[in-house]
Amino acid sequence: MSKNDIIKGVFLVGLGATSYGMLATFVKLAYQENFTTAEVTSAQFIYGIIGILIINLAQKQQAKTPVLKASKKNIFQLMLAGTSLGMTSVFYYLCVKYINVSIAIVLLMQTVWMGVLLEWFLDKKAPSKQKIIAVFVVFIGTLLATNLLYAEVKIDWKGILFGMLAAASFTTTMFTANKIALGISSAQRSLYMLLGGAIIVAGFALFTQTTPFNFEIFMKWGIILALFGTIIPPILMNSGFPKTGLGLGSIVSSLELPVSVMMAYFILHEKVIFSQWIGVLLIIFAIIIMNINFSKKN
Repeated sequence: MSKNDIIKGVFLVGLGATSYGMLATFVKLAYQENFTTAEVTSAQFIYGIIGILIINLAQKQQAKTPVLKASKKNIFQLMLAGTSLGMTSVFYYLCVKYINVSIAIVLLMQTVWMGVLLEWFLDKKAPSKQKIIAVFVVFIGTLLATNLLYAEVKIDWKGILFGMLAAASFTTTMFTANKIALGISSAQRSLYMLLGGAIIVAGFALFTQTTPFNFEIFMKWGIILALFGTIIPPILMNSGFPKTGLGLGSIVSSLELPVSVMMAYFILHEKVIFSQWIGVLLIIFAIIIMNINFSKKN
């Protein structure tokens, strides 16, 4: 891998992570206009599926050789894995409804230690000292970043619960997405995972939407949410990760955390104190610890 390829990969992953970081702020703005979680998630997934369909068709037209099609088994596995993607969106957006964006993104980043536990459970191999230290750093960073050390701070328990459920779902999504149907194009994989997620979103909308569906969401926020949530980030990250490698890519993708906090601070005018910024930096530091091979000699 050449240096230029690595730089290009870093740029692509960083841009994808930045897009993800902006997403929660747009959701919060949609809530301020009285749109519901069902309306927000429905618009995002419908536009997302349309966008990825167009990308698939474009790739098929431009391909010089026949594109490898997903088998029935691939489609079933990807759609099943995509259900966790749908749950991540639903839980995360419910979390954002009850607590600040700057805290919600910190809860979502609990995927760091959840991923370590899941890896331990699946591989039957105890985590290294390096990962244990990283998890410990994440816990300290979370205490600071969520401002829980201050007794006067009151955080809605429902927001905490939905945030942790979102992190658990996202951990499942990351593990399954990196193991299923790797031989087909990333656009096809994204499409079938979105279709699986759409089943969860549709079910959630049917059971929770008690008022008439406000179709204005499609005109006002739908395209923005789809672009920054389901179209741009997966495409950029799927293109960038092979160039950066998993370790460097994971470090660069942690940009999502400070971008989300800064968006909340500047756009939503949420209060973010100094100790919270320290907590954010500690979580990023933990991600770096987990993904650097300290024994490697230059």
